[in-house]
Amino acid sequence: MATDRRVARVAELIKREVSQMLLQDIKDDRVGAGMVSVTDVNVSGDLQHAKIFVSIYGNQAAKTETMAGLKAATGFVRSELGRRIRLRRTPEVVFLEDNSLERGDRILSLLNRLNQERQTTETLEDVDAEVE
Repeated sequence: MATDRRVARVAELIKREVSQMLLQDIKDDRVGAGMVSVTDVNVSGDLQHAKIFVSIYGNQAAKTETMAGLKAATGFVRSELGRRIRLRRTPEVVFLEDNSLERGDRILSLLNRLNQERQTTETLEDVDAEVE
């Protein structure tokens, strides 16, 4: 079992290397039409499994196509990681879509709308108080 510090270092290495691969090596037709960003990597304590969270920008069709391309490129990514990172065993790689940016954006827009409604209500109350 690896220490927490080692697991974090391996996760950061994997994140950096996969990001480089997406920019240089597998950004052709295999990945698809969406723009991909690696948001996080979770590595198991025994360093045998890596979940790579990606954020995909584009419409739903582009997201679906891009995820299919990433899943098809899993073997290539794993073999490249084995070549680039010196580990006893190269971890099994799984790509997962990260929707947290979209959720955060939706929550921010809801909060902004609530704030605007509150300001409008306060303005109307102030006008009513002046009229009376």
